[in-house]
Parts: sequence; C-alpha cells; structure tokens
Amino acid sequence: MQDFEDFHDQDRLHALTELGDEECVDIAFTKPLEPQSLEPQMPERDEDGFFLDRRQFLEALAATCAGLLLGSPSYTAEASSKHPLQYKVNDLVKGMRRQGLILPSERTSWSVYDFTTGTKLVSINESVPRQAASMIKPFVAQAFFFQASHSRKVRYTAEVRRVMERMIQKSSNPSTNRLMDIVSRNGSGRGPRDVEAVLKKYAPGVFQDTRIVEKIPRGGGTYANKASAHDYSRFLYALKHGKLPYSSEIRRIMRLPNHDRIVAKVPSMPDNIRVCDKTGSTARLCGNMGIIEARDRRGRIHAYTMIGIIERRSRAKNYGRWITRRSDAIRKVSNLVYLEMKDRHNLV
Repeated sequence: MQDFEDFHDQDRLHALTELGDEECVDIAFTKPLEPQSLEPQMPERDEDGFFLDRRQFLEALAATCAGLLLGSPSYTAEASSKHPLQYKVNDLVKGMRRQGLILPSERTSWSVYDFTTGTKLVSINESVPRQAASMIKPFVAQAFFFQASHSRKVRYTAEVRRVMERMIQKSSNPSTNRLMDIVSRNGSGRGPRDVEAVLKKYAPGVFQDTRIVEKIPRGGGTYANKASAHDYSRFLYALKHGKLPYSSEIRRIMRLPNHDRIVAKVPSMPDNIRVCDKTGSTARLCGNMGIIEARDRRGRIHAYTMIGIIERRSRAKNYGRWITRRSDAIRKVSNLVYLEMKDRHNLV
C-alpha cells in the first residue's frame, strides 16, 4: 500500500462519500445526531489494507450488501479512497517536500469531493483536527444563523450582514470577535465556546472535530481553535445542498472577491470559474477550503470541493516568505485537481 502523505495508523482514511453525510445532515437540524452516527466504523486492517481475519471480511461484505439494498454508500465508498487522483496528490506533495516548498516537520490535510458524481476523490489526513485560523469564520456565521432560525429574538439585520461580510470577505478579526459576542449573548455567555456549542447542538454530525475556544487576539495569532478537513468538507457539502439555515446567504458572502489560494493564480483555471471559499493564514497555518464551480463545453456547471491545509508546530520566522510558498503549494495541488476534473467532465 502506498505510503500516503503524513499518513499514520490513527489517521486512516475514512473512505466515505458525502452522500452519507447528506442523509445525516437532514436529521441533524431537527434532532441532534450522535457524532459516531455519521460514519460507519471500518473493520481493522493490516498495513496493506486487508481485513485481519475472515470474520471481519464477512462483516464488511454484509455491510456492503446492506448498503446497496438501502441505497447508502456503506463500505462500497471505500473504493473512492483509492482513486488515482489521491495518489497523484500524494506524489505531488512529496515532490514539494523534496523541493523544500513543504518542510518535513510540517503536516498537511487534503480533501476533494466531486458533486457531479458524488465521489470523494481525495481524503488524506482528512479527519485530523488542525488549527483553523480564519477558516473558522464561516462556522461563526453559521452559528449565528442557527440562532436566527430558531429564535425570533435573533434578527439578521443590515448591520449584522455588514459585520459578517467584513468577517469573511475581508477576514476582519474584530468583526469575527464581535459576531462571537453576539452569539454568546444569545447563548449562555461563555464567549467563543457558545459558538461551538450552538454548532454541535444543531449539527453535531457536521462539526465533529471542531473546537472553538478563543477569540482572535490582537495580531491575528489564533492557534487554539481547531477543525478537520472533513469538518470543512461536510460543511461545504451541506452548504451546497442547502441543508443549513441561510445556506444561500453564506454562499453569497463566501463568493465575494477575496485573495483565495485555490483559484486565483492557479495556472490552468479559466476566467469563468466561480469559487465560494475561505482562507486561513497565521505564522503556523496556511489553508483554504471552498467549492469550485466550472462549466463544461455544453455550458453545464460541475462543482467540487477543494480543501488544503499546511500546518507547522512553531511560528515561521519569516511569515511573508513562508505563507507565500505554502500558498503556492496549495495552488499546485488545486491546479492538479482542476486538470483531473477537466478530464472527468470535459470542462472548458
């Protein structure tokens, strides 16, 4: 079995198509889900990916048959984890390590989901919680919208909209802290922890690895808030399918022009690409998560998620140089992914 980028036993790929998430998300907004209900637990395997004993193999086979009968992905989704694009991304990241674009001590996560075919194409360290930086900001907006959709006392006013736009488009830290305060006042007065509490109250199956424990301090050095690439993937999936309150409004704000890393300055991207995204940048984290929409030669839109995270344990000494090179590394992966999608869907 190929040695995946930053891949450890405890970080085994959760071979899951987001179709299973859709079924759980539908329930999550009316009745909280147990976190473990979102994904089936895979039987233990050896280093080459084979089941350790015959009993486990039969259990997996039974689960696969049940999944086919019920119309759910179950273990059949595991095939997506072996998609050729996953190996291509892994090889590209390893090559960038050899070139020094990513250091050996830095950890990465990558996730790609194709909405057209309903297939997870890349899942590398997807469920590992990492520093969230500013990528947590759409989650803060979603917490407010959960409150607004469940209480007549919480209103989405023009002023709150301006705060939200500054928070996401301009990545304003003061605006983020202000919205956190609003969520907390409408909650139990525990500050940022109320944001996490609201998210997990209404959609625990989506925000499984999310931890929101601090406001963004002066200077923007926020390292304690965490989320996994899988959290972002589930969130973007639910957002795309309108499964979250005010989904269309969050998509509108996330589409406002910004300095993204998954479309802007990506060589193969045509001018008519649309992106709905949020970046995250600190001296210890460079990331971007978003939905990319492109047209094929018949004018049909094909959408996919692109999530890339590069994390380090200590602050970079030269922040400007570090964040620029890691941004370029994410662009290289996004370029590879787009070329794959272009071939899959005959994109222009």
